[in-house]
Amino acid sequence: HRGNFCSGDSMSAARPPITSHVLDTARGCPGQGVSVTLSIMANGDWEKIGGDTTNADGRCTQLLEVSHKLVPGVYRCTFDTKAYFEATSQRGFFPEVSVMFEVENVSEHYHIPLLLSPFGYSTYRGS
Repeated sequence: HRGNFCSGDSMSAARPPITSHVLDTARGCPGQGVSVTLSIMANGDWEKIGGDTTNADGRCTQLLEVSHKLVPGVYRCTFDTKAYFEATSQRGFFPEVSVMFEVENVSEHYHIPLLLSPFGYSTYRGS
């Protein structure tokens, strides 16, 4: 099914069009201090378009400017998990996590959560 993701207002003027959130499932708390880079596939290469570090709530609130206009395409959030694991005295297996996703409807909001533990991770399309 293509079209609106779930229902309701898909874009808020108060937040960037793409946001992210890290939850440390091993420690049971937000993943504070994770560096996140946002890139778009352009002409066969990844082009960095934004970045942020997760706050005390594990959220990236400034991954992009609120006024940023999305274009359809394939995007990638890259999480620097090695530095996070070192900072929290954890031994991690994945030094970096990259999550690729496709933006089709540029008027929708895209939220990319990362559920992280030292030996595994998962993600989904959030709201």
